[in-house]
Amino acid sequence: MVKQDKIKVKNTIVEIDGDEMTRVMWKMVKDQLLLPYLDMKLEYYDLGLKKRDETDDQITKDAANAIKKHGVGVKCATITPNKARVQEYSLKQEWKSPNGTIRAILDGTLFRGPIMVKNIPPAVRNWNKPIIIGRHAYGDVYKNKEIRVPAPGKGEITFTPQEGGQSIRLTVQDFKGPGVLQGIHNTDQSISSFAKSCFTYALDQKVDLWFSTKDTISKTYDALFRQIFEEEFKKNWEEKFKNAGITYFFTLIDDAVARIIKSEGGMLWACKNYDGDVMSDMLGSAFGSLAMMTSVLVSPGGFFEYEAAHGTVQKHYYKYLKGEKTSSNPMALIFAWTGALKKRGELDNTPDVVKFAEKLEKAAIKTVESGIMTGDLLRVARPNKKNKQVYTEDFIDAIVKNLNKKL
Repeated sequence: MVKQDKIKVKNTIVEIDGDEMTRVMWKMVKDQLLLPYLDMKLEYYDLGLKKRDETDDQITKDAANAIKKHGVGVKCATITPNKARVQEYSLKQEWKSPNGTIRAILDGTLFRGPIMVKNIPPAVRNWNKPIIIGRHAYGDVYKNKEIRVPAPGKGEITFTPQEGGQSIRLTVQDFKGPGVLQGIHNTDQSISSFAKSCFTYALDQKVDLWFSTKDTISKTYDALFRQIFEEEFKKNWEEKFKNAGITYFFTLIDDAVARIIKSEGGMLWACKNYDGDVMSDMLGSAFGSLAMMTSVLVSPGGFFEYEAAHGTVQKHYYKYLKGEKTSSNPMALIFAWTGALKKRGELDNTPDVVKFAEKLEKAAIKTVESGIMTGDLLRVARPNKKNKQVYTEDFIDAIVKNLNKKL
């Protein structure tokens, strides 16, 4: 570590801890890349699965409300339990996705983009610019209600007006035997916030905005998304986009996928919640690794939550518990912290905090470009005699050395 006074982070960052191997790496990143250099005010929330179970998931809501209070949060990857996890951790119930809960409270839009390094070419050879995903982080299957239909019968959806009036009742399916039924929803307000966030972010990044749904099939649900986006663009953004030299483009989701593959990149692709979930993972993998993605939840209320876009690296965690070393990639965790630090510095008008975060990002990228990398990156990197797979601890040590040189 270089001898210097610690850089003071003026206001609070909400720190949200997570699960399994990412939790282990989270501590490594904090202890070696942040705390030796920064004097930070952190408000800590443990969203490890056991703690969520102990608090009946209240801690997840508390963490989200803390972000609303302080403006900036940073989150580790967490487990969304299935039946196997309920048994493994002896949980009270199958708790909801903590990400889904936080996104619903903040009513944000999730933006994800690749961390690009020179020696890891995208799987799609013509992609030479980042593709950013804007994911609507509300509704759809993430706030659904489902019924396992046990026998023949009528499956329906019903809307009953709050202030009286005639109810609307539609038959989804006349079941002749067992099946499954699902209900999803969205709101005009949330879709409008999504649209505004996407136009704002595209203009800020000076990139074209693409939006895609399947309104030819979903003539009410998806069609409303398209309508609100077009109205928002015409009313508030058309002239601004023209002056900035960028465009807004709508197409069907299947056509968008085909066009994206053939493009050179360089756009913000706005997707509904489920589409964005799937496509962000596809893009993350195609650009090198899911651990090479930045991710930020932007709320129209002015709140920002930075997170690791990948899972908890379960297989590596089981190895870690046995005392075995792993070559797990902490890049997304590092960039979650640097994203939060840059935003905190921007909001607080503390440029030294922003500069530190930028230097840490450059040090991490330089480490990979010098050939020192984790196993997931070695498999997709351009062949080079300098390429070397290292354990997680060694990878972070190498970043520390590069960071000290930049400081």
